[in-house]
Amino acid sequence: MSEVSELEQRNARRFIAAQGLQGLADQLINPKTILPWLLSSAGAPHAALALLVPVREAGSMLPQAWLTGWVTSHKLRSRVWIAGALGQAVSAAAIALSAALFDGLLLAVSVIAALSVLAGFRSLCSIAAKDVQGRTVSKRIRGRITGRATALAGSAALVAGVILTLYEDALPTWSLTLLLGVGAVVFVLAAMVFSAIIEPTDEAQRGARPWTSPWSLLRSDKLFRDFVIVRSLMLVSALSTTFIVVLSQEIGHDLRSLGLFVVASALAALIGGPVAGRLSDASSSSVMAWSAGISSLVIMAVIASAHYSPDKAATWALPAGFFVVQLAHTAIRVARKTYAVNLAEGDTRTLYTGAANTLMGVFLLVAGFISALLAQVGASVALAFLALVGIAGVVRAASLARN
Repeated sequence: MSEVSELEQRNARRFIAAQGLQGLADQLINPKTILPWLLSSAGAPHAALALLVPVREAGSMLPQAWLTGWVTSHKLRSRVWIAGALGQAVSAAAIALSAALFDGLLLAVSVIAALSVLAGFRSLCSIAAKDVQGRTVSKRIRGRITGRATALAGSAALVAGVILTLYEDALPTWSLTLLLGVGAVVFVLAAMVFSAIIEPTDEAQRGARPWTSPWSLLRSDKLFRDFVIVRSLMLVSALSTTFIVVLSQEIGHDLRSLGLFVVASALAALIGGPVAGRLSDASSSSVMAWSAGISSLVIMAVIASAHYSPDKAATWALPAGFFVVQLAHTAIRVARKTYAVNLAEGDTRTLYTGAANTLMGVFLLVAGFISALLAQVGASVALAFLALVGIAGVVRAASLARN
């Protein structure tokens, strides 16, 4: 990053560190690995497991169109991010407490309730992060910044995954609770680091921006509409990994397999983040298209492996498939964030971010509801549905306008 100013480099390093810490906390309170394994081992119904990702993702997206005006009324948007991170810390602590005290349906209800609160605070971070990044980091390096933050989170989470792989059923039952508690502490550390970012102060505080209906924007703005459609079809990677973990438990894998999934998720972030960041600076739409296609193909291979390969082969094949899908998801996330930040400037970018995420929350709930119904038949059925959605995403992403 030698081509940017010293202040911009300092801001970039702080942004990477704070986002990386938040990403680490996400890995430790992961609705795709840690939480479904925790609930499944405690006897929670499969329908509750299927709700984890939609609640976490949709809950962080739905409020954003209504929060946009409030966020733009703040001269320093970093303070909004800090408030969101601290709120997530409290919610994560509640999840850890629930894991220590409850099991079965009561654990599922309490975890989903706390996760929904965490998601609400995450919505503040989602809006503010793109705004702060756009105001403090130049366009030509934004993809690399997002990629490095993703890699930082992955490298730290890798340690937790390796520890889990060393144990089978002998791992103490409080270990997952401890991981959740550490996640709460990491959110606090992220807030502390983000507070050191220096935002520009030469912009006049304009007051809250008038609210704009996301649906109205979807109808009237083609550039925005195309992005939202493509993003909705990228749900294949967001939702499918949970069902791969559930599928592993369905065929009798032990706690060591959870460690392999955590390692796979961490490695995907560590490897995929920097690569996807550089590629996204060149063409974020192409990165999304290729990643969605890879996800769909690997999901079909995972289904075949779970049902037709020997048990020893499936023990490794499912985490390997999970790794590739998570790698593709990492690439999609980095590319999508880069595309979103570059889609517009100033408060228009904030408007687009809030509106797009609110619409995505609605679409995610619909997709989550459908996959939850299909999961009652079996995880493989839900995975097959998501693979078909991903194939449609390839076609639309390939035609997305480059920015």
